[in-house]
Amino acid sequence: MVVQFVAELSDPVNDAMVPRRCSARIKNLKSEQEAQRESQRVRCRSNDDSVLEKKTKVYKKSKVVTLSQAQAPNNDVTVATVDNDDVTITNVAAPNDCTDHPVPETSLNPQLSGNGTEKSSHARVTETIRRFNKHYLHFVQEEEIRCGRAQADQKTKKNSKSKEAEDDGKRSSKRPDLKAISKMISEKEVLNRERIGSLPGIDVGHQFFSRAEMVVVGFHNHWLNGIDCVGQSAGKKGEYKGYSLPLAVSIVVSGQYEDDQDNYEEVVYTGQGGNDLLGNKRQIKDQVMERGNLGLKNCMEQSVPVRVTRGHRCVNSYVGKVYTYDGLYKVVNYWAEKGISGFTVYKFRLKRIEGQPVLTTNQVHFTRGCIPNSISEIRGLVCEDISGGLEDIPIPATNLVDDPPVAPSGLTYSRDIVCAKGIKFPSAPTGCNCHGSCLDPRVCSCAKLNGSEFPYVHKDGGRLIEPKAVVFECGPNCGCGPACVNRTSQKGLRYRLEVFRTPNKGWGVRSWDYIPSGATICEYTGLLKKIDQIDPAADNNYVFDIDCLQTMKGLDGRERRLGEVSLPGYWHNDAEKTSDGGPEYCIDAVSVGNVARFINHSCQPNLFVQCVLSTHHDIGLARVVLMAADNIPPLQELTYDYGYVLDSVMDREGKVKQMACYCGAADCRKRLF
Repeated sequence: MVVQFVAELSDPVNDAMVPRRCSARIKNLKSEQEAQRESQRVRCRSNDDSVLEKKTKVYKKSKVVTLSQAQAPNNDVTVATVDNDDVTITNVAAPNDCTDHPVPETSLNPQLSGNGTEKSSHARVTETIRRFNKHYLHFVQEEEIRCGRAQADQKTKKNSKSKEAEDDGKRSSKRPDLKAISKMISEKEVLNRERIGSLPGIDVGHQFFSRAEMVVVGFHNHWLNGIDCVGQSAGKKGEYKGYSLPLAVSIVVSGQYEDDQDNYEEVVYTGQGGNDLLGNKRQIKDQVMERGNLGLKNCMEQSVPVRVTRGHRCVNSYVGKVYTYDGLYKVVNYWAEKGISGFTVYKFRLKRIEGQPVLTTNQVHFTRGCIPNSISEIRGLVCEDISGGLEDIPIPATNLVDDPPVAPSGLTYSRDIVCAKGIKFPSAPTGCNCHGSCLDPRVCSCAKLNGSEFPYVHKDGGRLIEPKAVVFECGPNCGCGPACVNRTSQKGLRYRLEVFRTPNKGWGVRSWDYIPSGATICEYTGLLKKIDQIDPAADNNYVFDIDCLQTMKGLDGRERRLGEVSLPGYWHNDAEKTSDGGPEYCIDAVSVGNVARFINHSCQPNLFVQCVLSTHHDIGLARVVLMAADNIPPLQELTYDYGYVLDSVMDREGKVKQMACYCGAADCRKRLF
């Protein structure tokens, strides 16, 4: 069943200014065709037999956000009792004093953005957190493999070792996030900047999904303590000359202490020490004026601002919380009193410094985590479900821009690829012999194609560890069932998406849910055609070239993403024949497609494109899947890089054609092509 949209308001200004996903090659073909027609008219007038030289075809570069390709670390961190993100470990020492604990400066060379300049602070923060997520998921995978093998051993052994294997399989004392911190410190991949006041690249409202993320970007260097401060040893540094140390630079308000009070613009913060970290968090002894407590006192006396971050419950975060930066506060008072449990505690009153973007605890809940109870409550609702019931989760459309508001139209919704006449998919491969779910990459034939490992982890319903040139998933002839982790991209929509009208980019897409990095968003569907079936004269801005081979070989400006995959021998011959000539197939979503066609371009996107093979192994017909490059909070627009090569589109006279970009990213190239 398909659903045809009913109505659409054609907006020639917006729609013309911001073209949708379209192949630069198609635009070049159109320009060539127009140029040839003009040449024929000239020859008719002048009887000149000269012809125009055919322009070189330019293909799009890889439409990806590439994460680090560093090898999976094997550090071991032993963790004690955990209450969400408050833990005690061995290899990453928990600081017990307000000393300066230097973190190595990142060893990464400054990288260039799309416009040829050094990457912005925002881009460096994003890149660092992506590296953390990659390391984190590698360690998650290590733990899943260890537990899976322990369970397998437990099934096969029927002696005393069986109980030992069972206990090992159930043990979950290792923290992959803290392992990732250790790995990034050893690899010098963390950021370490000026620590007093605001930090470049982290604005008010920035959300962290764990304390570990805050550590690797140098925002709050204690993964355990609520107060981060500069210690006495930092007095040798010129930036702290003249200060009485220690100085508190950052605090996290997350309900760790029973005496905390939070009145939005004013916080009464309980000092550190004396509480039961491994129990019910109640005070068990008196606090003393040292470490972070002394740091806050010195901030008041020297008028030094403190970064305040608020922690809130979040089921999508692996620590059960999300942390939102609320801006700079000043310490205005402090005192000692008997706390609720009868022990002496220090209290610090902090007031938010004026002139900052307004973002209080109440507003954080409203703007970042609040969703309607029902679709009918949405403001500007113009369509309750653009899929017409085809998706398991309805996709509403809203329009608060047009007057009168109109719904998107002109699309026959389809969850799957539709083949044009004369095109057939190859037959399905033999598949693996696993049963129920693929568990051991040493025996799964599909895992062997992925470099003898599974590209996904089970966590959060399946997450891709890092972008790959191609992902081999289990197919119709495999012995595993639909719940297998190696079928992650085949499981349909998992997040509540909304199509909404933007002021200057046409339609866009956002999510009502938090989306973890590596999660599958949707597949790009439409009418599967050969490239030469596309009419270059038609103004079709929804053509997506299937250019996996070009990405694997790093052609046409793409960033090579081969990865550890086992390519069949015949692929190499096919690659030589087809990759130099450009993609052979494309997906045309102008009239048939799904929600993916509404996702906009960004020069700093939060999604990336992943080629996936599941029902067959023809790389030229790979599935195009959009996946999360970052942890994405609710209501943030979803975007990916359309991948146009600058100066790749010509007009009918052979001159470079330019189009402005309105993505608004810090490192925006200012041009779409």
